[in-house]
Amino acid sequence: MPIMPDSWIRQMSQDEGMIEPFVDEQTREGVISYGLSSYGYDARVSGEFKIFTNVHSVTVDPKNFDAGSFVDRETNVCVIPPNSFALARTVEYFRIPRDVLVICLGKSTYARCGIIVNVTPLEPEWEGHVTLEFSNTTPLPAKIYADEGACQFLFLKGEGAPEVSYADRKGKYMHQRGITVPKL
Repeated sequence: MPIMPDSWIRQMSQDEGMIEPFVDEQTREGVISYGLSSYGYDARVSGEFKIFTNVHSVTVDPKNFDAGSFVDRETNVCVIPPNSFALARTVEYFRIPRDVLVICLGKSTYARCGIIVNVTPLEPEWEGHVTLEFSNTTPLPAKIYADEGACQFLFLKGEGAPEVSYADRKGKYMHQRGITVPKL
């Protein structure tokens, strides 16, 4: 399973709409970097956030998720409370080819501050905004900057197309727009 280079990512994004909007080079001046890199794409976090709170004393249950578990914020800078968690989404909309699996890793700038970014793999033929999970592992408030880099996506091309793709399975997170909370 080779990792795909910048030239392939660019071609797939420009010709096939794999990443929209697509930034053709690393943007770094005064911001946490985003855009095309050597073997990946650094995506941006949008200004939409769902910050987990215990205001309503709700139990977080992935099988029966209660919207009272979080507060919604639209902001340029999201402050995540100490030892807390927030959901966000990418600015970019992704369309994954049938023979590709995408792995996401958090940006080192955030990791070095104790902020962990988690995303499950983007499966073949999955499409949508990527919901990002930010964990503040520190005992201090932590800032997340909208419209700046949050994570890097690595594109792994399979030896062939899978028998069944995410689209074939009619996956529950297909075509998601905005921040998508857990579904059963």
